[in-house]
Amino acid sequence: MHASRQQLKSERIALKISLWSGAVFVVLELFMSIITSSQAVLLDAVYDTTELVMLLVSLRLVPLLYRPSSEKHPFGYQQIESIFVVVKGAIMVAVTLGLIVNNLEILFHGGRSINYSLTAYFEMLSCVMSIVILILLIRVNKSVNSPTVTMEIQEWKIDIVSAFGMTLAFFLPKMIHTSWMEAFSPFLDQGLTILLCICMLPTPVKAVIEGMRDLFLLPPDGDTVEQIKEIVTPILEFHGYTELYFDILKTGRKLWISVYITFDRDDISISRFRHFQNMIISALSEVFQDFYFELLPDIEYRGKTEVDPPQ
Repeated sequence: MHASRQQLKSERIALKISLWSGAVFVVLELFMSIITSSQAVLLDAVYDTTELVMLLVSLRLVPLLYRPSSEKHPFGYQQIESIFVVVKGAIMVAVTLGLIVNNLEILFHGGRSINYSLTAYFEMLSCVMSIVILILLIRVNKSVNSPTVTMEIQEWKIDIVSAFGMTLAFFLPKMIHTSWMEAFSPFLDQGLTILLCICMLPTPVKAVIEGMRDLFLLPPDGDTVEQIKEIVTPILEFHGYTELYFDILKTGRKLWISVYITFDRDDISISRFRHFQNMIISALSEVFQDFYFELLPDIEYRGKTEVDPPQ
C-alpha cells in the first residue's frame, strides 16, 4: 500500500510538471503564432492546448487507477485508462488531420510569408526547454512506469524533434540568398507544418490501436507474451510440469497473467502451488512492475453431465 501511495504521488508530480510546462508553452506559442503568422508554431499551440485539457482529465483519473479490484470491478479501474488513451489519441488524430487540411488550403492559395528569424530563435528556445522537461519526466517515471506519463514523454520527444527541425528550417531563408529560396520562402512554413503533422500522426494512431486492444481484453504484444513465457515456463518445467496453458491480457498499465497446469495424477498440493507461485511472482517482478499472477490447476471438462465418482 505504501508503494502504491508513493507511485501515485510520483505519477501526479510527473503529470503536474507536464501540465504547468505545457501551460507556459501554450501561452508563448499562441503569442508567437500571432506575431509571426507561423502555421508551424500554431501547430504546436493547438497540440499543446489539446494536451493541456487532457492532462487536467489525467490528474482526476490517476487516483482511480490505484484502487484495488473488487467483485464489482474485477479489473479495478484500469480500463478507464485505456478509454482515456483511446479518446486522447483520437482527438490528436483529428487535430492533426485538421491542420493538414488547413495548411494545404494555404498552400493552394499561394502560401504565406512569416518572420523566419524570430520564429527560428523561438523554436531554438522551445527545444532547449523541452529537453529539460523531458529529462525531469524520465527521471520521475522510472519509479512509476505509467502509460499516461510514458505517452507524455513520447509527446515531449516529438516536440523536441519538431522544434529542432523547425529551428534549422527557419534559419534557411536567412542563410541561403538565392532566387529559388525567395520563390520557395512563402511555402516553407506550410510545407514544414504538413511534414511535421505526417511525422506526428503515427504516435496517436498507435495509442488508439493499443488502447482498443486493452478495451477488448486482447493479449498484449507478442514480445511481452513471449517474455512472460520465458520467465514462467523454465521454473515449472524444472519441477516436472510441462503441460501449461497461458491466459495473458492487459488493461491499461496492468498485466493479468494466469497459468494453468495439467496434472497426470489426482493430487494437488496447495503448499507446493503457493511455493511455485511465489517463485514466479518474484521472477516476474524483476521485469514487470504492475501485474497480477495466479497459478491454477487445469480441470478439463469432458462433456459429461454426471459427476465422476472419486477413484
